[in-house]
Amino acid sequence: MNRRSLRLPVLTVLAASLASLASLSAYAASPGNDPAALAKIRDAAMQSDYAWERTADMTDLIGPRLSGSPGAAAAVAQVAEAMRKLGAKVTLQPVKVPHWVRGVETGELVAYKGRPEGITQRVVLTALGGSGATPAEGLTAPVLVVRSFDELKARAGEVKGKIVLFDVAFDQHMADRGLAGPAYGQGSAYRRDGPRLAAELGAAAALVRSVGGASYRLPHTGGTGLQDNARIPAAAVTAEDAMLMARLAKRGPLSMRMVLTPQILPDADSYNVIADLPGTDKADEIVIVSGHLDSWDLSTGAHDDAAGVASAMAVLDTLKKLDYRPRRTIRMIAWMNEENGARGARGYLAAEEGNAGKHFGAIESDNGAGRPFGMRTSVPPQAMKLFSPLQAALQPLGAGVFQRQDALQTGDLSGLERAGVPSFAPLIDTSSYFDYHHTPADTLDKVDPDHLRRHVAVMTATAWFLANMDQPIGRASVPER
Repeated sequence: MNRRSLRLPVLTVLAASLASLASLSAYAASPGNDPAALAKIRDAAMQSDYAWERTADMTDLIGPRLSGSPGAAAAVAQVAEAMRKLGAKVTLQPVKVPHWVRGVETGELVAYKGRPEGITQRVVLTALGGSGATPAEGLTAPVLVVRSFDELKARAGEVKGKIVLFDVAFDQHMADRGLAGPAYGQGSAYRRDGPRLAAELGAAAALVRSVGGASYRLPHTGGTGLQDNARIPAAAVTAEDAMLMARLAKRGPLSMRMVLTPQILPDADSYNVIADLPGTDKADEIVIVSGHLDSWDLSTGAHDDAAGVASAMAVLDTLKKLDYRPRRTIRMIAWMNEENGARGARGYLAAEEGNAGKHFGAIESDNGAGRPFGMRTSVPPQAMKLFSPLQAALQPLGAGVFQRQDALQTGDLSGLERAGVPSFAPLIDTSSYFDYHHTPADTLDKVDPDHLRRHVAVMTATAWFLANMDQPIGRASVPER
């Protein structure tokens, strides 16, 4: 053995040590929340189409992704592979999800005052998630139109054996004035609770006027609160058909024939996709950035919520391209089963129950891909002033507005928020969101690429800012109901 060969192991060890020191030096040189770094993140996000490309992959290549479906499984694989390509640490967290299949759905008005001989009128409808089924040959029954829960209660004696229609219009005036969320909350209460209340009074079936703004004879699906012991057929009808039925009912008795053949299959195996960009000196603390992977089955779910997942994925892509290493771990989560069960969120919360205190903050994008104007947050009031540098960095995009609420109660983060984790969600123009939400029209062409880039800029800058803050921001304090 010569002297040169003796030196090789020493040189190898020295090289490894130098590489390690270089890595530590890179961590030490991380720009943190320097204004120039925040501006660089913002500008890099605005120059990238990564989120658009991932949204196109999910919608155009896979399509609908209802929990338990082949589309949902394909989306898990697609997102996990994309995150692995970025070098993120990927975990597939198992979760059992509902498996509901739509089946046949038809409706027609078969009897009403003044109907010409031989005439029936088609009703455009779609089964609501969790709906029961009619007999295979269909169900024919009189229609009872009500416009509130109070009216249903007042007419309780008329309900048995009827098809109850909840004719409650979506308040687009509210949506146009920045109150789309409350407008949707008002309308969706009838979709969620109406069929259950009608079933308790002996209704044969329930119909709900679609909860959405655009009246282009599009049905809007969604979940219901129906229970197994009273799972009557339940469907959403278009706004136009609801108004037609209400007018005909004023003329006299109205009867309808409907066929709904959904099935509830055994729970299916699925996953939350978790991708970590590890932190440096505070790696055990976590900042979540997220969207939900599943969609309803009527369309490709571009706004709800492929764009949200893609924006969360793009946070990691932007930081990797800049070679920015956060102090805290930034965790991308593509939640499964937000739409009809929230099993993914509940599974994550159960797994992290003892670790909630290590979750510094959590971001979720699930209000569509309209233009963002800033962030909503549930940080304590005294922490709001800490975000001034972030607001300043986002102001050139017109996205420097920060609004505080005691609780955001976003779908997948609500459990973590109750456990004290402050929530964040992009403050978005949602005035047209409910035109497409839960309809066949929620497709890629409705997403504006510039708005999507702005989403990525807002989410990435916020995630980075949270991951590098020196000051504690405190814990969320959700008021008891």
